This record gives sequence, C-alpha cells and structure tokens, in this order.
Amino acid sequence: MDRTHLARFTDINEGFVCEHCGRQVPPSKSSCRNHCPYCLYSKHVDNNPGDRSSSCGGLMRPVGYELSGKKGIVLIFKCEKCGVEKKNISAYEDPIASDDYDLILSLTPRE
Repeated sequence: MDRTHLARFTDINEGFVCEHCGRQVPPSKSSCRNHCPYCLYSKHVDNNPGDRSSSCGGLMRPVGYELSGKKGIVLIFKCEKCGVEKKNISAYEDPIASDDYDLILSLTPRE
C-alpha cells in the first residue's frame, strides 16, 4: 500500500497566547492543543497536523462542527487569510482548559 499520500501527525502540545482573544492557553491534558479553548480560534501554521510547515500564518476561524462516533466533536476551521478549511478534535472534556461547550454549540453543525 502506498502511504505517501497519508497525512503525518507530529505530536506538539504546548501553551500559547491566542492571537484572536489574547488569552494565555495552557497545553492540553488529554491531547495536542492547537486552538484556543476560550474563543476556539486557531492559527494556520500546519500543512499536516503539527508540522509547522505552512507559511500562511492566518487566523483560523471556527465555522462549524461535526459529530464523529470515533473522535467525538470535530471542529471545522476556515483560514481568514487563504480560505483553507481544516478539522480538529475538540478538547471540550480537557480537565485543564476545556473548550467552551456553549460556543461549540453556537457553531453551525455539519453532517
């Protein structure tokens, strides 16, 4: 099987200051943190999860979510600079800084 087309995942879980709301975001207790739990914004820095190889650097606005039996709530982001859409698992159950559940529910659900 040719695996060259499969996305690679680089495990990076570090705190950061959210460029949208300015709050300090701690690392996740349960997974790799890539978006702000307070406003749900992310930053377009990856081509594949955790690779930090994107030169775009635009803010990724949360635009929706979908429910996955395997992954739970999956957030959908759209880059405000280049328009690319990406998905990421929500950290709504993270014991350190859980994603704002009401804010997730305010997003448009997708099938």
